[in-house]
Amino acid sequence: MHWPLIPLRRLVARSRSCVNAFVEADPAAFACRNNLRVGVAVSAAAGVLAGAAAVPAQAQSLLEYVGQCVPFAREASGIQIYGDAWTWWDQAEGRYQRGKKPRIGAVLAFAKSARLPLGHVAVVSRIVEKRVVMITHANWSRLNGKRGHAEQDVTLFDVSPRGDWSVVKVWYRDTHGLGSSVYPAHGFIYGAPDPLATKAVRPARPSAELSGRQPDYVGSLIDTYAQ
Repeated sequence: MHWPLIPLRRLVARSRSCVNAFVEADPAAFACRNNLRVGVAVSAAAGVLAGAAAVPAQAQSLLEYVGQCVPFAREASGIQIYGDAWTWWDQAEGRYQRGKKPRIGAVLAFAKSARLPLGHVAVVSRIVEKRVVMITHANWSRLNGKRGHAEQDVTLFDVSPRGDWSVVKVWYRDTHGLGSSVYPAHGFIYGAPDPLATKAVRPARPSAELSGRQPDYVGSLIDTYAQ
């Protein structure tokens, strides 16, 4: 079969479009990815391999990720929800089970607020005690002066009056502690499908890198209570 040659400029443009779609967590990125895969294959067959250099290499580790919290949480938890973080709680209704108690692999959906106009999502990586857990998330603290980096097994503290995780504090690298800022949260989205789901939903499979081998439980408690 003879494959037509795709011009290099068109392939490069398509590559950049795909990268932008993934950064914006647009579901259309998957269709774009498939188109790009075909484009690369066609160009390679024609001997035009330079176009592949337009797509940056994917991170070898989840913890090398740099970007927004939503794509990271989706990859770390396996929960397939798209869109701004503050919309995850409502989107999960009728698809995934939800609740007010943390579980490993569950996504905590932060509400929209003045500090978090788009909300935030973080994945529970360890349970420390009743009101203290560890989370793995991205785009929170600054690393080398820049946001977007992934953080593994950092402290999350429930400071809600009723102990329902509706208000939390989050460990922040810049202050090396929880600080005084509090954030409202909707609750936890679990990877198990909702029994009342009208469409088939696959159980989520958290990433093997969700938690480290030796999480610092003592340090987490110190973060929480030695303030």
